[in-house]
Amino acid sequence: MGVVEDINTAAKIINEADAVTLISHIDADGITSEAIVSQALTRAGISVNPVFIRQLEPLTMKHIPKDDTLKIFTDLGSGQQNLLEEAKISADKVIILDHHIAQEAPNGTKYFQVNSQFYGEEYAKCSAAGIAYLLARKISESNKDLAKLAVVGNIGDMMARENCMLTGAAHWIAEDGESAGKVKIVRGINCYGLSTRALHIVLSNSDDPIIPGISGAPQSAIKLLLKTGIYKSQTDTKTFEELNTEEIKILSSALAQQMIANGESPERLIAEIYFFPDETIKTPLRNASEYATMLNACGRWTKPKIGEAVCFGDRGIKYREAEHMLRHHRSIIRELCEYILETGVEDMGSIQAINTGNRYPDTIVGIGAGMALSKLNPDKPILVMCEVSDEPDLLKISMRTYEKVLRRGVDLQEVLVKASAEFNGAGGGHNIAAGAYIPKGCENDFTRRVNELVENQFAAGSKNR
Repeated sequence: MGVVEDINTAAKIINEADAVTLISHIDADGITSEAIVSQALTRAGISVNPVFIRQLEPLTMKHIPKDDTLKIFTDLGSGQQNLLEEAKISADKVIILDHHIAQEAPNGTKYFQVNSQFYGEEYAKCSAAGIAYLLARKISESNKDLAKLAVVGNIGDMMARENCMLTGAAHWIAEDGESAGKVKIVRGINCYGLSTRALHIVLSNSDDPIIPGISGAPQSAIKLLLKTGIYKSQTDTKTFEELNTEEIKILSSALAQQMIANGESPERLIAEIYFFPDETIKTPLRNASEYATMLNACGRWTKPKIGEAVCFGDRGIKYREAEHMLRHHRSIIRELCEYILETGVEDMGSIQAINTGNRYPDTIVGIGAGMALSKLNPDKPILVMCEVSDEPDLLKISMRTYEKVLRRGVDLQEVLVKASAEFNGAGGGHNIAAGAYIPKGCENDFTRRVNELVENQFAAGSKNR
């Protein structure tokens, strides 16, 4: 069946349900997916019980109630159908809304899925939040306001990273949000912090692309902004969102010239940015990437329901708690990044690796890896390994890389799925950012195997160019 038929089927099953248990992942895509579906069902008068879990695995299956409610899994489930089968969860009581690679249940139980990977190129870059939104729109046209949350989920799961904009179904959803007055689509510089941070900080923090002479050099960024007339003084703190159209053109041109003069392509300099005009200016909720970071902070520090409350519209107590978690989140990630840089990574040939042990939570090592990579060798993927606090026999693996490395044939998701399976673990994620869990004790052999697989991808990629 196609996406329209599957969405219709899902809506029909939901409309016939008396109550729903909504099981979702704790990252930005998972939280927004849950919030979209939960609000759509609540508006339809259907009782909802939310359950957030870090990952769907044997130890977290106990959190799924053994009752007759309809179980809707968002941003997880497609790759863990074996666990649903083992738990004897009836197929007629399950809907999976996902975008990860599906793995069929070993004994043939057919769980109903709406998975963006099933519907061709137009849906390939649509996260679970996008699928959740399509379902919400089918349940009622009045749910069009939830497009904003779908944009946050798509951006949070890096659906815009490869093309510097949302594409296909994800872009249609952004346009839906724009027509509802909830989303403003703008062409701007491909940097983070465009609503809350001073421009010179935004530019000096840029790592994709790296801007020679500007990235890592806030004083040089100030000089450029003074030279272009965008800053009026050394103490100016104007944000990108405060620029007018002409100033955006001047800034984009100056940065492009800076990159070309230093032998770098400016192809990733400009991106499509998604602002939310109904949110307060200079807050993290004003644009999709910063909104997603706040939700990730809530999830990574085991408070996804606070993120859910923000998605539901809370701008009081819960929002202030989310702001506190965001500040804490950033502080610890900076500390982790500094630790990686000060300790140093091991250059294994095709990857660079480090084991942080039990120093930092497993929920944030991937983010720290991504930040540290910009100050290490950007041509080699980074692998960060750490212990899992509540699973003493497991190790968490996080890998990150850049688009230019993907163009050389590297796919981190493929590497970690294959390598972890060889060591009785499990992996998943995306080509640019992936993770895995492996048994403790095999870490040295595992990293060597990962290095070998990435080396093979580099070799195959060079032959195909």
